[in-house]
Amino acid sequence: MGKIVAVEYVSLDGVMEEPAWSGPYFNEELQRFQYENLFESDALLLGRVTYEGFKSAWPAMSDEAGFADRMNGLPKYVATTTLVEPEWNASFIEGDVAQAVARLKSGDDTSLINGSAQLVNHLGSHGLIDEYRLMIYPVLVGGGKHLFDQSGLVGALTLKESRSTESGVAILTYVPVV
Repeated sequence: MGKIVAVEYVSLDGVMEEPAWSGPYFNEELQRFQYENLFESDALLLGRVTYEGFKSAWPAMSDEAGFADRMNGLPKYVATTTLVEPEWNASFIEGDVAQAVARLKSGDDTSLINGSAQLVNHLGSHGLIDEYRLMIYPVLVGGGKHLFDQSGLVGALTLKESRSTESGVAILTYVPVV
């Protein structure tokens, strides 16, 4: 059975939009965490906005560790109703997003979601997210898009793992209670 993992940057007050505020706290521990997440994944599952942002940035990047090559090479499944021409190794999800993702999960692949709050909330409300890996940054942002909105996402989670970085970021992994 496949797995859907949401990995998110979140401020202490729940904001996940435009996480430039994460920069001062990003260190080798978080870099390693992100590396491990990406390299254990078989595909990326993205909303349109995140896909467009990643697509405009990642193809021009390179690094010695191979992170950029992996990011650029993975298949991407994109939830969109407005884009018509897939690029950057992407396929657009057609029809009902929850049904399409349920079909993805019927295979053996692990799909990673970054950003894409609307997609995370939609899939979570359908019980399709297997893990939430949250990097909680010690900042209060105030305004902005919150990771968990009022979309009907409800339910209990179990803390599977917790750790903190030297820079004060809490990395929390939760799984839904079934």
